Amino acid sequence: MLIRPLRLLLTRPTVISHFHTFPACWSSRKVLQKFKLADIGEGITECEVIKWSVKELGTIQSFDPLCEVQSDKASVEITSPFDGVVKEILVKEGEVAKVGQGLCVIEVDEEVLGTSEELVEPASLTVLEPSHTMSDSKSPQGTFRTEQTLEESSSPRRLHPMDPNYSHASVPNSNQENLLAKPSVRHYARQRQVDLALLSSGSGRDGRIEKKDIDAFLSQGVSSVLGDSGSFIPPAQAEQEVIVELGRTRYGMWKAMTQSLEVPHFGYSTSLDLTSLHSLLPTLNAHIPEHFNPSKASQLPVNASALYPAPSQHPVPESAQFTRLTYLPILLKTLAKAMMAWPVLRSSITPGSVNAGGKPTLTIRPHADIAVALSTPTGLYAPVIPRADTHSIYSLTSQLKHLSFLGRQVPCALTSKEMPKSGATVSVSNIGAIGDAEYAHPVLVPGGGVAIVAIGRARWVWDVSRSESGERRLKVGVSWSADHRVLEGAELAAFVEYWRTYVEAPERLIAEGI
Repeated sequence: MLIRPLRLLLTRPTVISHFHTFPACWSSRKVLQKFKLADIGEGITECEVIKWSVKELGTIQSFDPLCEVQSDKASVEITSPFDGVVKEILVKEGEVAKVGQGLCVIEVDEEVLGTSEELVEPASLTVLEPSHTMSDSKSPQGTFRTEQTLEESSSPRRLHPMDPNYSHASVPNSNQENLLAKPSVRHYARQRQVDLALLSSGSGRDGRIEKKDIDAFLSQGVSSVLGDSGSFIPPAQAEQEVIVELGRTRYGMWKAMTQSLEVPHFGYSTSLDLTSLHSLLPTLNAHIPEHFNPSKASQLPVNASALYPAPSQHPVPESAQFTRLTYLPILLKTLAKAMMAWPVLRSSITPGSVNAGGKPTLTIRPHADIAVALSTPTGLYAPVIPRADTHSIYSLTSQLKHLSFLGRQVPCALTSKEMPKSGATVSVSNIGAIGDAEYAHPVLVPGGGVAIVAIGRARWVWDVSRSESGERRLKVGVSWSADHRVLEGAELAAFVEYWRTYVEAPERLIAEGI
């Protein structure tokens, strides 16, 4: 008796007939937000996007890596400020974005928008609405449509300089600051002494100037100055003054050198005898560990791990491998040993606050942090070798090789990992690797530690100080500059003499376990 009424009740369509559509007030509201490149400081006005960590239409969570940008100083990883879906990537990999320019468009819930309003701006509003045309009146869900409005640029594209319709009068602004070009392209133009204002527009996106535009300009200029007889006629441009803008790295150096005038310098120059090191170098080169020099892999017939696995070394990237030693890593090792005996050379200045009376303090670090001046295609950098006292001579050589490799990349591949904000307490400039000078006058900048040393070129000299007849010795000149607010002249001189005892008697490293 009860089965039939229950069956009729379950088969009635009225149970689901009222769920064809959802009211608009129940639908979730989605907002498209344009995420902008924030100001990362240090006078940086634009950055190149190196890598995107998310793809279009991919979901992302708060604090997830969004992309990595590269300036002339370092690379920075940018994280997402909220959860959502990346709808569009506005700046592709390899392109340059200015501070305040949109990097991507992220779809987020209107309710979850946080306090990052300075980094985002509304791109469009998307509300999930019921469709006016239903595919099936009995379907439990309707078909929804999404309305998206993206900004489209209405400005006309500028003509390329090689276009027949191009003319200088049609260029609205030839100011070089308004030209679009990557930092590496600007450096490429400076190397070839090309004024980018003469190109005005490039073949890249939005008229961005590329390297091929500079090459085309140079080839056109050379062909135009060749006379009928084939003789070269100097262009008029070479006889005129050319205004060249300072790049970000060089402008940063300009500001640092200006600030260096605030530091009272004390100089001390002397020479170190490298004769003993020179005799030791062939032995050290003959026994470079295998993980630093894979070409010298051991060919012993007996397996060292036959009984028990031997300790394995950390893998060394190819950019950090080397085949021979130089004097510099040995000088850095001996310098680190001397710094451990002189805490004042491991100190950094902390300026005092106004509320505390303006009295500065010194922070003594537990290890020797040494910065090495590095001249790169994009400018001067000072990457840091932290805890240099814990490294061996071979690992210091590997560190120098890897830092040099990163600095040679265009754009520079040095990051905040190699150049931390804490910096170093002593800086080293190896001027002897470039010039033939023996001595120099290095400049100490605020935040660059308490001392800097310039190492000149080593040369063989006839030394008569050891005997009346004299003998041939290998010597190198070292020039120190110290912050006289921290170091006394006698302290710096005594420290250098203590460093000499390690350099001129490297056997001490063996006795102390290196």
